[in-house]
Amino acid sequence: MATWKSRGLRGSLLEDLINRSNETYLDKKLAVIQKVPTPITPVEIDARSRHITLAYFDHKSTVDYIGVVQGIPVCFDAKECKENRFPLANIHEHQIRFMRAFEEQEGVAFLLIYFKKADRFQYLPLRELEVFVKRMEDGGVKSFSLDELDPKWEISIYGGTSLHYLEQINQDLMEQPRNHGS
Repeated sequence: MATWKSRGLRGSLLEDLINRSNETYLDKKLAVIQKVPTPITPVEIDARSRHITLAYFDHKSTVDYIGVVQGIPVCFDAKECKENRFPLANIHEHQIRFMRAFEEQEGVAFLLIYFKKADRFQYLPLRELEVFVKRMEDGGVKSFSLDELDPKWEISIYGGTSLHYLEQINQDLMEQPRNHGS
């Protein structure tokens, strides 16, 4: 069982932007996307603040977000990395298996990655992630660099508060036609 002591607000900038964007998408009736809660069992709780200070994960989580965009099921994981190189150890095999199964059911699966050093947000389709995973499995490097990613997947921030990733989902759908609704 995995346990954690406070890891701070790790990933909070990216998740805050995604959550705000999701609220906007919901308000504009463009998409319904929700954060998937990670099931935990508290072990220690600070009596004064009533905050959990030690817990363990009940079971492996799948992805961070799941929902539907204009009738198309989507799932994705949000990741941050300090440098311009993303370690593949940051995504787990069970997550990749879930995303593969999701796409087999005509969904769209991807990562949203924030590269802090470059201050860039990237959409990474599952099929492109799998190229890097295969390279690693074949004995290659266990990471990929921001420079290896196609700039067309960079996500813009609108109005300083919204991470508009629906454009990349649309691009993904155009490149990988699916049989939605047929």
